[in-house]
Formats: sequence, C-alpha cells, structure tokens
Amino acid sequence: MKVFVAGASGRVGQEVVKELLASGHTVTAGARHLDAVDDRAEKAAMDLHASVDDLAKLIDGNDAVLFTAGSRGKDLLQVDLNGSVKLQEAAKKVGAKRFVQLSSTFALEQDKWASVPALASIMDYNVAKFYADRWLIDHPGLDWTIVQPGILEERAATGTVAINDGGYGRNAISDVAKVLAGSLAHDNTVGKVLMMHDGDRAIDEALGEA
Repeated sequence: MKVFVAGASGRVGQEVVKELLASGHTVTAGARHLDAVDDRAEKAAMDLHASVDDLAKLIDGNDAVLFTAGSRGKDLLQVDLNGSVKLQEAAKKVGAKRFVQLSSTFALEQDKWASVPALASIMDYNVAKFYADRWLIDHPGLDWTIVQPGILEERAATGTVAINDGGYGRNAISDVAKVLAGSLAHDNTVGKVLMMHDGDRAIDEALGEA
C-alpha cells in the first residue's frame, strides 16, 4: 500500500514510518523537518498552512493517509485542528480513502477532561483534537480510524496493548506507532475509535478484535 504520513518528523511519526516500511508499505513522509525523516522513505516538504488543493497535490497517488502531525501546543488551530481537516478533505479529492488519525485519550468525551490531571492541563489541545476527530467522523467519504493513546513515553515498546477497555494510562511511543500502522491491515478498525494504553494483549491480536 502507498501511504502518506503527515508529521513524519515527529516523535510518533518517525516510528510510524519505520513500522510501515518494515511491513512492506511504500511510504511518503510529509514533514517540515525533512532531515529528521527516515532516508528509506520518499520525502515531501509539507506545510499544513497550505490550501486543500495544494495538500491534495502533495498526497496524490497514495492509498492511505496517517495523520500524526502536531504543533506541540504552538499552532493548535492551524496544525492540530485545521491541518487535519484540510488533509481529510485533500484525501477525498484524490481518492486516498483510508485515513488513520492520531488523537488523544478521551478527546471525544469533554466531560472527562477536567477529571484527568494530564488532560486538565492541556485544555486547548483537547479542544483541537475534539473538533478534528468530530470532523472526520461527521463528514463521510473516508474509511477512517482514530487512535486515542494516553500519555506518550519515550521507552522501549512492549508489543502489547489494551484497546477500548474503558481505562486510561501510559503508552510507549513505539506501541502507539504499531497500532497506527497496524490498523491498515485490519479492516475491522474502519469507522472505529481505538482508545489505547499499556496492556497485556499482543497488538495485532488486539487490533483484530477491536
């Protein structure tokens, strides 16, 4: 499969690119900082401030888009929210029907934000993710999956996960990348929100039963 990764120079995006390449996909890595992108991927300079038409030209020819881009709180409206929305619309224009979005735990459950300390401190980020996710869900035309991990940690992958068990927790970044990339091989994840955290199920097994 030909896959475009938006935000390929970020912490999660870099790991997603590695996972996709290891699985035999052809990867185009979209990023602002191309020097941080895996040299085995095709590199594409990406600016999420660009128009839908320009983004459509950038991703044309791909079968799927994985959105892992983020501004680290510096440009939430233009990147985390509207960047996602524009890339969704661009994907529809060029027929890249499969769209996998990195979100955040409880992004669609606003009543939970104040009660989870890690979320209470990033309210603007929660709002951006809420509306980016809602746009993907409410505007048909894509075969979407939304992945909502808890706290991201730079540590060794466990290879195991809990998905949609109602809980909240921590995640190795590499495990999040495995879920994002692995969802492409599991059609049962289309149209689903996958809330994930550390668990005891093998990732491929958990995705197959999500």
